[in-house]
Amino acid sequence: MKNLLMKELRLALHPTNIIFLSLSAMLLIPNYPYLITFFYTTLGLFFLCLNGRENHDIEFTLALPVRKREIVTARICFSVLVELAQLALAAACMVLRNRLIPTANEVGMEANLALLGMGFLLLGLFNAIFFPVYYANPAKVGRAFVLGSTAVMVFIVLAEGLTHVAPFFRDVLDTPDPAHLGAKLAVLGIGVACFALLTLLAARVSASRFESLDL
Repeated sequence: MKNLLMKELRLALHPTNIIFLSLSAMLLIPNYPYLITFFYTTLGLFFLCLNGRENHDIEFTLALPVRKREIVTARICFSVLVELAQLALAAACMVLRNRLIPTANEVGMEANLALLGMGFLLLGLFNAIFFPVYYANPAKVGRAFVLGSTAVMVFIVLAEGLTHVAPFFRDVLDTPDPAHLGAKLAVLGIGVACFALLTLLAARVSASRFESLDL
């Protein structure tokens, strides 16, 4: 597995995966729908898989002495590392934003712990849809991304919209830290748990579908 992860880093990594990490700085923009930041993470993973299709990455990896299940696990583990890096940078930018721009976000969710929890949930949702569809037919990576990104955009619209109409979101979650810290920590914990469970489910289903393919 270590060697496959190194292959992902050295041969499969797409430049956008690095470039989009810098977009965590979008959290420094006043009055902006901050969950959009994590959409770019998913877009980078699409480019990763699209680039792999064009460069025959799967065919190359199948020629190595590894199991098909390990190929899937390595790709998803590498994607999780990219996602966690984005979340870590987003957390740092949240702290910086709240020190430099101590004003309310009039557009959507504040840059706070609840937003970070929603970021975890959003990425877990994308993983659960994108990877099983992708590994059912790696040649149709565009279809997998359309389905995954549609779910992500619906999630973003709902989450950001609720900050304007739902009292719990508006009065509790959409507030600067450390106000209502207990509720926000609960949302963060739920987000982390859902991210882990959805990604594990994605890995299991993806591996099963990929193993059944006749390549």
